[in-house]
Amino acid sequence: MGPHASLLIVDDDAEFSRMLTDTLADEGFACERVAGGGEALALLKQRSFDLVILDMMMPAMSGLDVMRRLRPQSDMPVLILTARGDDVDRIVGLELGADDYLPKPFHPRELVARIRAILRRTNRSQTGHAISAGSLVLDSRNLSVTIDGRPARLTVAEFLVLECLVRSVGQMLTREALSEKALGRPLEEYDRSINTHVSNLRRKLGLEAQRGVEIRSVRNLGYMLVVESGK
Repeated sequence: MGPHASLLIVDDDAEFSRMLTDTLADEGFACERVAGGGEALALLKQRSFDLVILDMMMPAMSGLDVMRRLRPQSDMPVLILTARGDDVDRIVGLELGADDYLPKPFHPRELVARIRAILRRTNRSQTGHAISAGSLVLDSRNLSVTIDGRPARLTVAEFLVLECLVRSVGQMLTREALSEKALGRPLEEYDRSINTHVSNLRRKLGLEAQRGVEIRSVRNLGYMLVVESGK
């Protein structure tokens, strides 16, 4: 993560987005801002950014609509901004492939911490080597994942959750541990980010129906990657 990581701020509140731009520029980030989802998608077709900061509640095109259109064509990290207590937008945003979320209102220092955590894990995901568990093969150098030879497209957050489980195959990892290791932050009260990322992994990889490899829930505690012997 360089001192001039590029950020795109997508928010229809001009005063709020100017405040974010000034705050983040003071922290060494190169920021650009747009006021709507359509404008953001048009810009993202032309340019890439290290991170997109996306407000969920915008007129004409919501943040969720932006995510639905962006994810099939790009794995660019996305931090969504949601109304405090709006669990539905938060969970749906994560299901659509957001890397993390932050409820409004928030302290600028918390935003900076979330951004740096996402950028750290994005950079960390680009080093290392291939690891495997059963028919799962992960290569962190290019974020590639295959199961039974079939490629799967994951976000950085999903990849790192899966990588933690693969590296601890057969061992239960608490949601708190997965949040610390994969998301780079403590698990907050009522935070269902890890649950949602695991649900996405099961769906994208077909692990619920995949013989020999599964992510098993340990009730009220966490998750475990289980590989049947000989598979």
